[in-house]
Amino acid sequence: MELSEFYRLIGMPPQAVQALEAVRRETDLTSPQLDGLRNSRTAQETYQQLKEDDDRDHLKLLLRYLEAARRTLDTYRERHIPLEVYAATMSCFSRFLAEDQAAFGRLCFPRGWWTWRQTSMRLFRIGALEYELRTREERPVIDLHIPSDADLSPASVDRSLEQAEDFFRSYFPAYPLEQHTCCSWLLSPRLETLLPQNSNIRSFQRRFRILEEQPEDREYIQWLFQVPADTPYHRLPEGTSLQRRVKALLLEGGAIGCALGILKDSHHQNG
Repeated sequence: MELSEFYRLIGMPPQAVQALEAVRRETDLTSPQLDGLRNSRTAQETYQQLKEDDDRDHLKLLLRYLEAARRTLDTYRERHIPLEVYAATMSCFSRFLAEDQAAFGRLCFPRGWWTWRQTSMRLFRIGALEYELRTREERPVIDLHIPSDADLSPASVDRSLEQAEDFFRSYFPAYPLEQHTCCSWLLSPRLETLLPQNSNIRSFQRRFRILEEQPEDREYIQWLFQVPADTPYHRLPEGTSLQRRVKALLLEGGAIGCALGILKDSHHQNG
């Protein structure tokens, strides 16, 4: 698959393609070093090396990531993993560009610290959710992540979890299908009083047993408001009812933070 075809597959916007083509003229995409982003043992270290030779908006790094992602399709094919999983997983690059352009007012890619997971086949998007292969206390585990565009309706989440069971049983049988963990602002108990009982977020929360709260975490500001995390509270947008309620809480001295939870034994917890 050519890089241009890959762009179309993941929905890369024309403005970004144009900017990347300009960067491409001065970036070596033939380097074997890029294969380091495709190996789960070396991907994070390779990212650290590549970011030393980058530009202000990190488009050079993004282009190298995209080339590594394009090459990763060969491994998907070798393992007979469906193209739809590949496309959904790698579409994170287009989504991140849109989010960061909205947050920072320019085309930029400050997410290189995260996306080596996708290029190294450590993280997969299956339906509404993302699933990351990890090792904890020398045991293989699967962490859940919630993309910003996830449909958290009970039926959608049920479908994703069921599809993930089939996926990991087929392609990564060494990883257990139970005891998934999730660390997110969406699990914060502080949201309970801000949301109606029948909200999709509340429904999602009920699927988890909370292990730990992190009230000082501030990442939710970027995810909820789509602005830099250091934005003054009085300047936060109020486009949704949750944004308005959280902003009011922040102005009163409160916080949301985040929480670590573990999926309950039965994942059909949509009541």
